Amino acid sequence: MTGRLLAVCTSGADLLPVPGRRPDRSGIDKRPVAGRVAVGGLGLDGDVQVNRKHHGGEGQAVYAFAQEDADVWAAELDRDLPPGRFGENLRTAGLDLTGAEIGEHWRVGTTLLEVTAPRTPCANFARFWGVPDLVKRFTARGATGAYLRVLETGALGAGDEVTVVHRPGHGVTTGLAFRALTTQPYRIPQLEPALAAFPVKAQARLAARIARATAGAGATART
Repeated sequence: MTGRLLAVCTSGADLLPVPGRRPDRSGIDKRPVAGRVAVGGLGLDGDVQVNRKHHGGEGQAVYAFAQEDADVWAAELDRDLPPGRFGENLRTAGLDLTGAEIGEHWRVGTTLLEVTAPRTPCANFARFWGVPDLVKRFTARGATGAYLRVLETGALGAGDEVTVVHRPGHGVTTGLAFRALTTQPYRIPQLEPALAAFPVKAQARLAARIARATAGAGATART
């Protein structure tokens, strides 16, 4: 399976002010950059991730969003949504990111990336777009893009192929994971086969949720 990288985006020093919040800046306002971009273990050269509790780190080093999903939002909101507008580092074409499996590997340029999790929309996203109910609408649609871990550092750039070189085959997609973590918590046990590929900072919490849900289902079955 092969797609294409349409743009590479970073926030640089242009941080979005977030009055009345802590932290009071956000790196969501990302812009396309020209040429090859170096990718280290924690993300793209020049990118800034302000709130490391919810963004960044080894399992959320890079964020990808599909042009196909951006087109749906552009039509719905009747506005242009160029690369970076979703806070993404990579704008892709030709890949179903909602159907990407947690733990699948992408070869992009000289990097190797691993899909780790769906994106959970936050209030800064709605403020950035000026759409108060955006989080609710984004959640309802469920096409969240994909967070990525850097397995092999290197460089990438617009025009590169995005080749899926490995799929685990467990069927735990970013779409399924997002539903389980938000609107369909009964699906939480279904995430267990992909647990090791989730961001490390989320694994213990997710493992506990899986254990509680599995125990609860067992107790219900015995009654």
